[in-house]
Amino acid sequence: MKSLLLLGSTGSIGTQTLELVRRDRAGFRTVALSAQSSWELLLEQAREFLPDVVALADPEAAKRLGAELPAGIALRTGSDAAEELAAELEYDVCVHGMVGAAGVKPSVRVLERGKCLALVNKESLVVAGAELMELARRNHAALIPVDSEHCALHQCLRGEDPARVRRVYLTASGGPFRDLALEELAGVTPQMALRHPNWDMGPRITVGSATLMNKALEVIEAHHLFGLPADKIRVLVHRQSVVHSMVEFVDGSVIAQMGPPDMRGPIHYALHHPDRAPAALAGFDATLFRELTFEEPDPERFPTLALGYRCVEEGGDAGACLNAADEVAVEAFLAGEIPFQEIHRINRRVLERRPGLDQSVDQLLEADRQARGLARMEIEAARNPEASAS
Repeated sequence: MKSLLLLGSTGSIGTQTLELVRRDRAGFRTVALSAQSSWELLLEQAREFLPDVVALADPEAAKRLGAELPAGIALRTGSDAAEELAAELEYDVCVHGMVGAAGVKPSVRVLERGKCLALVNKESLVVAGAELMELARRNHAALIPVDSEHCALHQCLRGEDPARVRRVYLTASGGPFRDLALEELAGVTPQMALRHPNWDMGPRITVGSATLMNKALEVIEAHHLFGLPADKIRVLVHRQSVVHSMVEFVDGSVIAQMGPPDMRGPIHYALHHPDRAPAALAGFDATLFRELTFEEPDPERFPTLALGYRCVEEGGDAGACLNAADEVAVEAFLAGEIPFQEIHRINRRVLERRPGLDQSVDQLLEADRQARGLARMEIEAARNPEASAS
């Protein structure tokens, strides 16, 4: 039986992880669950899975949860609660489904202790990828990517010599605006951006699919995870979301990892790694797999993609600043404060003005903080151009 720490238990990844655990009660013991503020769902999960500890970042939500928790379950609260769980509890695998740069420190704590990190929080690698990979190496920790594209590459590269890789291909659905006339992009709304054609994901990742920022960040992740230079990482628009990624080797052979667009597959793989455990998940489907198409992404439609390659080339705090800017810009777009195409301009401007801090985790998180301030300044300038000009 594996012991499980689940960070971000009330989000999409967290609920799907618990669905898999529910099907394999003999295989896992849930040690702890953490969430941001969704105390009612966390309470339901605590009553079902009976962890030793639950944690909520929001103190007000934690007060409500504390009044209802079953006896014997401890409660942690505050912005550092997830980090504390990762640093102090005993567990075999941590499924890290938190969203945002707040997930970086918990990733550090898991890897410092030599534990298995099943990583969904892409910001960890984008902000501090070099540092995390060194921690994993030094502490003999397993870092298993759960992001569907990188999980696919991980599977394709098992047992292979990375020096024999010619290039890898990250696939993208193209999002909801892949066929929209370019002149119509200026008028898209948050509601339109959140209608992903294939996947059910959180708001920020769904908007990132529309801008292709999610692929820009995945280029940075692939660079750190697999030690690949920018020119060996390609992005293709694959509308069906069946081929999750491909590896092309120096002899011209191409290996692809395929499956229905269902995050439970990558989660199951990470939970059981290095084993391949049986699962009641869909495999080959002749109807679903009958047409597989691939296209080069249109740089006019997806200008943000180039920013990911720029971050790989520049290194340092570039990834941290790009991610921070995008978090702030997407939040402003969803709130109706800026138009859709302004997201790219803000991301580019912040990257151009990044502070250039050192590569310690604390310095990178400081770069993240400063980049958020720069992004908010850009948003204010976009909303009040006359005041900005004066």
